[in-house]
Order: sequence, then structure tokens, then C-alpha cells
Amino acid sequence: MDALTFLRADHESVLGMIESLERGRGTSETEIRNREHLATSLVIAASQHEAVEEQFFWPAVRKSLPEGDELADHGLEQEESGKQLLQQIEHSEAGSPEFEQALTDFLVAMREHIDYEQNQVWPRFAEVEPPEDMADLGDRMAAAKKKAPTRPHPKTPSGPGAQKTAGLAAAATDKLRDMAGGRKSDEPADPHTP
Repeated sequence: MDALTFLRADHESVLGMIESLERGRGTSETEIRNREHLATSLVIAASQHEAVEEQFFWPAVRKSLPEGDELADHGLEQEESGKQLLQQIEHSEAGSPEFEQALTDFLVAMREHIDYEQNQVWPRFAEVEPPEDMADLGDRMAAAKKKAPTRPHPKTPSGPGAQKTAGLAAAATDKLRDMAGGRKSDEPADPHTP
């Protein structure tokens, strides 16, 4: 599958979780517990997605486009802000004012980031990237997602080298913590791709 198809499927999955979280602001114990599980799924999906973009997509944008550095820097800046918010969500109690504020801020930030990627970066990238390179990039991102961190790591540098070393170490630790803490059950299924 090509890179943009892979990324679009991830975006649609994350947007679906966002819409469910926006609708599900109930206050009963069951509603809060369901909200916590869905927020954890969102944290996992967004963390994996951003790690894969940092490792593969943004470096490809830098290489392929004359304005690639500027586009990638802006995208990475948005992702860094998103990681900070994801970490606040992760460390706040579901239903608390801190949780709700971080979640609300993240939902706005994520929509802006997706809009930026899909409407400003992707069209330019698609114009210059050969189809065979786009397919190879998509395959590499899909494979890397299975090994990506499941938690935000805002202190991990966003460069591809750091993601391939520190990111993999963080991912291994995340997966052990997920298994030990029962968080593995909140891991979302891979999005459907055509």
C-alpha cells in the first residue's frame, strides 16, 4: 500500500476515536471507564502513528521537496505539542478536569495537524514522489508501526535516527508495561486499508 493510503487509514481511525470521545462525555462510572479505555486506545494509536511519521514520512518530505524542511519542521512541531497533551491524558484520571482539558486540547490540535498534513503536505509530496517509492514507504511505515512506541515520549528526539534507536527501546519498554498492566487490551486494531 502506498504511504498516503497508510497514513489516511490511520488518520481516519484516530478521527473516529476523537468523534467517539467528543460524543461520550457522560459522568456515570461506566461512561467514564469506557472513556478511559477509548482515550488509552487513542494514546496508543496516535503515539504509534507519530513515531512512524517521524521515522519515515517527515524525512521523505525533507528529501523530496524543496520546501521539505519547512513543512517537516512545522509538522514535527505540531506533533511535539500533541505528545505533551497525550502525556497529560495518559497521566490524568479519566473524567477529571485535567483529563478533559488535555483531551479537548488534543482533539483540536490533532484535527489541525491532520488538516495540515492532508491539505498542505500530501498534495505536494504526491506530485513529486514516484509511485514505487510511495509504495515502498507505505510498506516500511506499516511494518514499523507494529514495533512503534505505544505511549508518547516527548523527550525522545523526533529525528529518524533517534526513532530507530531510542524509539525502539521506548517501544520495547512500552510493550512490556502494556502486557504487565493490562493495557494491551486497549490497543486498537489496525485500520482497514483498501
